Amino acid sequence: MPKNCTLFRDYPDVVTIDQLCEMLGGIGIKTAYSLLHSGDIKYLKVGKSFRIPKCNIVDYVTERQI
Repeated sequence: MPKNCTLFRDYPDVVTIDQLCEMLGGIGIKTAYSLLHSGDIKYLKVGKSFRIPKCNIVDYVTERQI
């Protein structure tokens, strides 16, 4: 079983920007877009919408732990 397989298990495999904000503790939408545009969290663009694979969020969170 892969590590962190239960982290964010209530969310779909690909999330929206609003779900990303929720997953990261209620951060603001501007902060979320900054994380995407800076490359801290990798994302996909579908038309004008941002879609973020959950595994990229898990990677971001686990790499930031001390």
